[in-house]
Amino acid sequence: MAKSANVLSRRRFHIVTSTMPLAIQALFVALLFSSIASAAIVEHVFHIKNVLVKPLCKEQMIPAVNGSLPGPTINVREGDTLVVNVINNSTYNITIHWHGVFQLKSSWMDGVNMITQCPIQPSNNFTYRFDITGQEGTLLWHAHVLNLRATLHGALIIRPRSRRPYPFPKPYKEVPLIFGQWWNMDVGLLNIRPAPLSDAYLINGLAGDSYSCSKKRMFKLKVVQGKTYLLRIINAALNSHLFFKIANHNVTVVALDAVYTTPYVSDVMILTPGQTVDALLTADQPSGLYYMAISPYTSAHGQPFPAQVTRGLIIYEDTVKSSSSVMPLMPELNDISTAHRFSSNITALVGGPHWTPVPRHVDEKMFITVGFGLEPCPLGTKCPGYLGQLYAGSLNNRSFMYPESTSLQEAYFYNITGIYTDDFPDQPPLKFDYTDFVMRTESDYKMMFPEKRTSVKTLKFNSTVEIVVQNTGIVTTESHPMHLHGFNFYVLGYGFGNYDPIRHARMLNLLNPQMHNTVGVPPGGWVVLRFIANNPGAWMFHCHMDAHLQYGIGMAFIVQNGETSLLSPPSNLPQCTRDPTIYDSPTAKVDFSY
Repeated sequence: MAKSANVLSRRRFHIVTSTMPLAIQALFVALLFSSIASAAIVEHVFHIKNVLVKPLCKEQMIPAVNGSLPGPTINVREGDTLVVNVINNSTYNITIHWHGVFQLKSSWMDGVNMITQCPIQPSNNFTYRFDITGQEGTLLWHAHVLNLRATLHGALIIRPRSRRPYPFPKPYKEVPLIFGQWWNMDVGLLNIRPAPLSDAYLINGLAGDSYSCSKKRMFKLKVVQGKTYLLRIINAALNSHLFFKIANHNVTVVALDAVYTTPYVSDVMILTPGQTVDALLTADQPSGLYYMAISPYTSAHGQPFPAQVTRGLIIYEDTVKSSSSVMPLMPELNDISTAHRFSSNITALVGGPHWTPVPRHVDEKMFITVGFGLEPCPLGTKCPGYLGQLYAGSLNNRSFMYPESTSLQEAYFYNITGIYTDDFPDQPPLKFDYTDFVMRTESDYKMMFPEKRTSVKTLKFNSTVEIVVQNTGIVTTESHPMHLHGFNFYVLGYGFGNYDPIRHARMLNLLNPQMHNTVGVPPGGWVVLRFIANNPGAWMFHCHMDAHLQYGIGMAFIVQNGETSLLSPPSNLPQCTRDPTIYDSPTAKVDFSY
């Protein structure tokens, strides 16, 4: 349901133009109404409850939105206001995150459990309301409570404003492809370390004919010879990078993470958890049946991983029923070179919609190591991790802990002490051979045990931040998909080995770098990111593999007020179980450190 915003806009227009000369008023009217013609309030209701589904051999109870897996697709235009009333009739605490949406002046709507809000508890509801501005393309929404993203996710498609074209030929049809990950167990039981291996991957909720119990349940796309289709591809898998290929077909990538790219032709792509790709597929092959397939990519050494392939089917019209299906040759499970080639070759569409040049002056420089560590095994317990310990996650030797009594942003807004510390370090406590770690000294041993903290880094409004994210070999190297809430960042460079601030700085792309909200740090390598902190609030920066997030691979930025300010929270923001009187005054200072 969409409601016109023109009445509200006319009122604003009347106030603005009342003092203008008539000729200028006429020009202003034309410009204003051309820009708001498509502006609408788009409303949805998410009913979340436990339902029975059967992707594989047995029925499984899962939390789902409106009874479907994946959940409903949300369609909006750039400039619209999205309103989603979430009614939680499940047995889980819930938040819904709008992955990749900037949330300009609406950071309370980011939907991150214990960061921007307390969860929506069972038998309660909350309405998310925010504007979508300066973005076009494919994003996703998903639960942001540990592991619930496995079944609570869906597409968020942002089209250009009315009468504004795509920066590529108009497709014949648009097709969402949502990749998921399935376990034959309660998703609430996935928070064990290490995370259990999944039983299947899904394409639009279907496991396909690679699995004995779902041979007749496969996603099928019927195509017309010569027509071009816009594939809106989303990796909603909980813990897996995924390769994607279509037999005998190339695709042309035109956007990543809802940012337009220079058209890039490829026969294979890699998507980290949380990444999206918009790609044009032209049905230019002889009539027949062609499999599309996804398979996992894993870069960690010695870690077990199921080499599962999930298939869908492209069916050309007028194909004879007895035709055999053509299968694509998928990359190897650990094909690092193919993954890196795709990820590093994309460039921005300079001058395209919403493109902005790279800021050259940098105010804050950070060097963040990302990887694994260890947590001491409880006495009397046998732990399965390296050296008989539990696995932990590390950013600059800090392992992130979520607040427990109040959300981080509320603690910041109301000046509540004891919830977090403003001391996330700009660099690791010790310099070492990051990618070839060998434990030789007591200091090396201590580096294997990151400090558990709720650490944030405070940024001045409108400051330009550059982050070198360096993967480490502590326990093992592995690609980590790092996701930044509230912003896109420029990806200035990728590489392997240890980052060299002199040699590698000269290789950075400052002209047409790709932009992302989620980027895979190469295993045993680095990426250089840059963004402008122009959105006040608390924003997470974390690994988008839920297994790694629960290990603690995360931190948060707090962007201070400036030209815009963090607004007061909505009166119906979900509350944790605590005394609500502490919120009576924005200057209240309460100590929860006890």
